[in-house]
Amino acid sequence: MNMINEIVQMGAPKILDCTLRDGSYVIDFQFTAADTENIAYALDEAGFPYIEVGHGVGLGASEQGKNIAAATDIEYMQAAAKSVKQGKWGMFCIPGIAQLDHLRLAADHGMDFVRIGTDVTAVDSSAPFISLARDLGVEVYANFMKSYALLPEEFARLAARSAGFGVGMVYLVDSAGGMLPSEVRTYVRATRDEAPNVALGFHGHNNLGLAVANSLVCAEEGVAMVDTSLQGFGRSAGNTPTEQFLSTLVRSGYEINIDPIEAMHLGETLIRPLIERRGLSSLDIAAGQAQFHSSYMPAVLNAAKRHRIDPRVLIIELCKHDKVSAPDDLLDRLAAELHARHVALCALPWGTYYGEEQSPK
Repeated sequence: MNMINEIVQMGAPKILDCTLRDGSYVIDFQFTAADTENIAYALDEAGFPYIEVGHGVGLGASEQGKNIAAATDIEYMQAAAKSVKQGKWGMFCIPGIAQLDHLRLAADHGMDFVRIGTDVTAVDSSAPFISLARDLGVEVYANFMKSYALLPEEFARLAARSAGFGVGMVYLVDSAGGMLPSEVRTYVRATRDEAPNVALGFHGHNNLGLAVANSLVCAEEGVAMVDTSLQGFGRSAGNTPTEQFLSTLVRSGYEINIDPIEAMHLGETLIRPLIERRGLSSLDIAAGQAQFHSSYMPAVLNAAKRHRIDPRVLIIELCKHDKVSAPDDLLDRLAAELHARHVALCALPWGTYYGEEQSPK
């Protein structure tokens, strides 16, 4: 059997579209309920099986002051329930920002799936949310944010632990968009060796331009689900672009159930008019190189300005010490040390970053 036939028999991963959730970062979480209804309807009609909606930071984020979205959680739920009839719709949930009652509310509005997002070092906090989602009859997946902060074998052991909580799928998450295809393959294979019955998903960002390549590796390795967004619309450098990934799957010999041309049309008409940024942000590239989560970007920019040093250098220096968080005292110490080493401030017009979901207020 040739390689192409083997790939076709394996089947392509299911696509989870996160345009309306992760993409909301790009527009300061200002997708309206009407936007959600219209875009979710178009995605559903085009055959996307999983559609994620709501505040980019997830359930309860507006209530916690994590940037106020254009609509309430309930309004997003109502819009999705009205528009998604063939596929499934769901929302994101970070324990501590979201509470258990948010899950109950979403289930009451017909939510089909929920993704519980925790830092890969804080997986145990997801357990009560996973248990409740299962009790409510909602499909539940665990997103291990900043997966790269642990070695592949450590990630695999936590995936097995999460499966013990009752989760239906564990996500390998390249939050900083800095993983290499070879690294993605290693994490997937380590998890398969440790927990062969655990279904895997992949959520990639595109800081180093590798999101499509990393997603293709996941397809080759039999990963069950891959996240994409139209036009790559998402936090920092964006997500795996739907249009490019679907066309890559076709070129690779996979049979898919979504027409790439229809996806291109949706991206061109619904999302491209919203895109204001042009070219590549060197902050995003530095974040990918260092494996830095962009939710801490405002804190880095503030520290760099106070100490008059280049924030890109501070990003790289920080991640030599900590890839999971960005404590203020550590940032200040590192910035002062860089200043003493005469690392000058680079006076470029840095863009705005929305969604300081993990930064102290």
